[in-house]
This record gives sequence, C-alpha cells and structure tokens, in this order.
Amino acid sequence: MDSIQVKDYMTYQPVTFTPDMPLTAALAKLLKANRPGGPVIDKQEHVIGFISEQDLLDKMVKASYFCQDSHLVSDCMHTEVLTVEPDMSIIELADLMQVGKPKVYPVVHNQKLVGLISRTEVLKAVEKNLVNCFKHPV
Repeated sequence: MDSIQVKDYMTYQPVTFTPDMPLTAALAKLLKANRPGGPVIDKQEHVIGFISEQDLLDKMVKASYFCQDSHLVSDCMHTEVLTVEPDMSIIELADLMQVGKPKVYPVVHNQKLVGLISRTEVLKAVEKNLVNCFKHPV
C-alpha cells in the first residue's frame, strides 16, 4: 500500500474558483460538481485559497434572506491551504486526514494545481488494497 500514490486516485479536473467570482456563481458550480469544496486559483493556476460548503453557508443564507449577492469568493475563502504532491503516499495522506484536517486537498506540482483528492478517494484506495489482501484463490 505504501507504493500507492495520490496521483493514482486524485481527480484530475477539479472544480476550481477564482477570487473575483460572485459567491452565487461559486455556490452553483460547487453544487453542480457535487463536491464539499474546491481550490481558488489565480491566472497562473497557483492555489491561493480554498472555499468550502461551510464557508458559503453563512454568506449565502444572508444573501438569500436579503436577496442580494454582493460577496465574492475572496471575501470568504481560506488563504492558508494545505496541499499535497501527486507522488505522496496514500498512507501519508490518510495519516494527515485523521487529525481533524481538511477533507479535501488540492494536489500541486511545480506550484500549479494538477488535481484534488478527498477522503473518499483515499478510502477507495484502502478498499481496493483490502480486497486484494483478502482474495482467496479458487
């Protein structure tokens, strides 16, 4: 299992956002992608933030109540983003995820976003390994 890497299970075309995107557009994009969050990138595809469902919830409830959307992604994104490399071991990432860390990590190579990996993908890697471990010859 040590040889299984993030790149083997990551999503290669993640949903992304820009800092100047209206929150209503970000909400629609996030819901359409059925993801709990995604990286905010600049024009050079560098990860400059992260926005999650939780980040959107407060602002969008208020926007809905007052029927106005004056907020941008940059207003509520987190700017301190934990990222991982594509060649990181799934085991290392699983260890990181167990201590209340993010559920989703942007995957970065040479400072550019190349994908996204979530707890779901890590669990798929673990499940596949378990199936192989317990296969019995017929």
